[in-house]
Amino acid sequence: MNKEENTTCVIGDRSTSDVVVRLRTQEGRDDWLYCHSEILVKKCKYFADRLSENWPTCQILDSRNCVDVYCQELDFDYHVNLIRLLYVVIDGSVDDLWHGVRNALGILQVAVELGCPQIITACVNYLEAATWEEAEEEEILKIVPRLGLQAEPVLARLQPVNQSAIVNIFVSAIRFATSSPPASMSDLKSSTQEQLEYMITEDDDAPLLTADDNIKHEVKECVNRLFSRFNNSLIVLSCDSTEPLSDAENIQLFRSYLTDVSWICQILSKLEIMRELVEYWFDASEKIVKVLEQGSSTIEVIEIKLRAIEVFSKVLEAIGYGTVILPTANRLQIMKVWLPFVRVTKPLIDSATFNSENAMTLKIDGELWQSLESSFVSIILALPSGDQAEVLTEWLGNEYIKYPDLTEAFEVWCYRSKVARRRLSLIEDEHAMTNSI
Repeated sequence: MNKEENTTCVIGDRSTSDVVVRLRTQEGRDDWLYCHSEILVKKCKYFADRLSENWPTCQILDSRNCVDVYCQELDFDYHVNLIRLLYVVIDGSVDDLWHGVRNALGILQVAVELGCPQIITACVNYLEAATWEEAEEEEILKIVPRLGLQAEPVLARLQPVNQSAIVNIFVSAIRFATSSPPASMSDLKSSTQEQLEYMITEDDDAPLLTADDNIKHEVKECVNRLFSRFNNSLIVLSCDSTEPLSDAENIQLFRSYLTDVSWICQILSKLEIMRELVEYWFDASEKIVKVLEQGSSTIEVIEIKLRAIEVFSKVLEAIGYGTVILPTANRLQIMKVWLPFVRVTKPLIDSATFNSENAMTLKIDGELWQSLESSFVSIILALPSGDQAEVLTEWLGNEYIKYPDLTEAFEVWCYRSKVARRRLSLIEDEHAMTNSI
């Protein structure tokens, strides 16, 4: 139908109409639309069949002058809109015909049901290009798969992505998330970090990405570059003989690196490559604590100290529960460096959070202190008994005895020490009897 013919036929024009379309519902609604058979037949298979000479009841009932279309009440308006669209030239030059995704989806269902290929194509093109709200997307997922191959292009953006594409975007994202972009891009960087965590997290669905050796290698490379920048910052701060964290630029840069290190803990833990962080943190611990101890008690510095303790908590957890195995001397060393710092810093953080304004700044994981205390106990109990005695002696004589509470470690040490000779003597006796036999 060309444009000239369309302009001569107007829906509802009784003077030129030669067929009535009766839209009827089970609820008793019965609306008449005065139409033109030349348009209905050309653009809709249902009407072409009904108005055909071959239709069984055509001659008996003289039904060519009136065609009934039955529909649900919820779909009534979509049927009306579809019939109106049969009178519109749909050639891709008009885009504002659909009045939203839901309306286009409803019209698409009717177009498939009645067999209107031109409108089906136009609906699909619109839906495929339009933005969807979440509720609309759920509706599309319910409806479109039932409409057959002609509606499949609508689902293209929802199809599973091949593994190669997932790996490529993950690699690009991890490189950006561990970089140091300008401050103006901090929101974008934070968003990228959140999505990276989501990609590898198992929730109701399996992780989007299963890390292989190549992916782990790429993550390690990114982490090592991050550690290198963080280490350079430590060197600069360590060379400042006054108060390194008093300068605003120093605070911002150091906090930025520390925040990235804190975040990367989540990624390394999920990918089971925490050793990279643990080994670096052990090597850098003395420099980190030295810089932090020189800081003032401003809220900015207290926040930096908190972030450092959060990272240390992840490191200590990995060591304490055997995720990463360190030699005894290294475990004892990291305890001696961080235990005094944590016990002195916790009261400062607790005091700062009493202030409502500071509480908004200091976002503290509610389980941080409990987790840290449990890790301290686990590591102490895995030390040789003599080293345990040294740590517990220092704890019992310290003014900060309340935290961390090492009572559990003390109780286990007392029990082990008391029964040690008896246990060892039994073992020696059994050994002697075995040799004599």
